[in-house]
Amino acid sequence: MSGRRILLDAGNTSLKWAVVEGGQWRATGRSDYADGSALTDVLRGGTDCFIASVASVAHEQQLAARLDEVGIAPRWLAAEAGFGDVKNGYLDPHQLGVDRWMGLIAARQRTRDAVLVVSVGTAMTVDALSADGAFLGGVIVPGVRLMRQALQQGTARVDDAGGDWQAFPRTTADAVQSGIVAALCGAIAQQHARLAEIAGTAPRCLLTGGDAEKVLSHIRVPAEHVPALVLEGIDYVAREGVS
Repeated sequence: MSGRRILLDAGNTSLKWAVVEGGQWRATGRSDYADGSALTDVLRGGTDCFIASVASVAHEQQLAARLDEVGIAPRWLAAEAGFGDVKNGYLDPHQLGVDRWMGLIAARQRTRDAVLVVSVGTAMTVDALSADGAFLGGVIVPGVRLMRQALQQGTARVDDAGGDWQAFPRTTADAVQSGIVAALCGAIAQQHARLAEIAGTAPRCLLTGGDAEKVLSHIRVPAEHVPALVLEGIDYVAREGVS
């Protein structure tokens, strides 16, 4: 393994990365798939590269071609039955999204307490990790954009006008935005309460994902915003060795 690593978190709508040299994160970035110039600027041939992807096949092929052009052969990560003391409780461990798996691994390095790992992106996932490192399961709900699209497509008089959160909205746009936030916060609160009941104490809550800030100030449980949580998990797996 070389002294330089590229960590890639390939999501549904955007690509996040970090450059690690000498054990230090030297650069981070984010872009959509249409413009990969910022990523291309940090690529160097022969660099170790680790990818956690839930992107479409087309986006994965596009990314693989860009890496191949500069002489990088990436390692595509996948969820496993376990890594270190983190145990994957999915009935089929390989079915778990690798981004969720990396987030759980990273969360375990941050705390040995029970923890709720919330990723607010195209979809929102809310995953429960016990104090002994067992992934108990999680829920998936549509994210901000998908909820808005569903309302636009399923109702006659909801347009794409952006609204603001209000406790008691008095415009349709504000009602849509406030309803979306309420639904997302409700899912977080419900899973937090369920994990607290099992754990016997209030679990920690780590919030990540591109739309995390849209719900962070509205949830009623203490939460820590960790934008690079998935990349942290990829970095830990790269350092500790991939099975």
